[in-house]
Amino acid sequence: MFRRLFLDHPASVGETFGEHFLVASRFGLTMIGGGLAGVVHAFLPFAFKTTGSRTVMRLNAQIVAKRAAASADELQRRTVEYVI
Repeated sequence: MFRRLFLDHPASVGETFGEHFLVASRFGLTMIGGGLAGVVHAFLPFAFKTTGSRTVMRLNAQIVAKRAAASADELQRRTVEYVI
């Protein structure tokens, strides 16, 4: 039960629990910052004109890069021939 709740998902994305905690926390705080900037922008249209969209694009780019790196690692693992 503990493994399923706390370890399976981090392992599925190639992270330990601690690494996943830090990455997810950073992402969450970044999203909160972008969201707050969006709320301020709603009231003050001259402020934070692109902060929300730049935040979303930056986080998306990080996710895409991480998935591409994981995919490349898996491809290399599958195609490397071992010689003993």
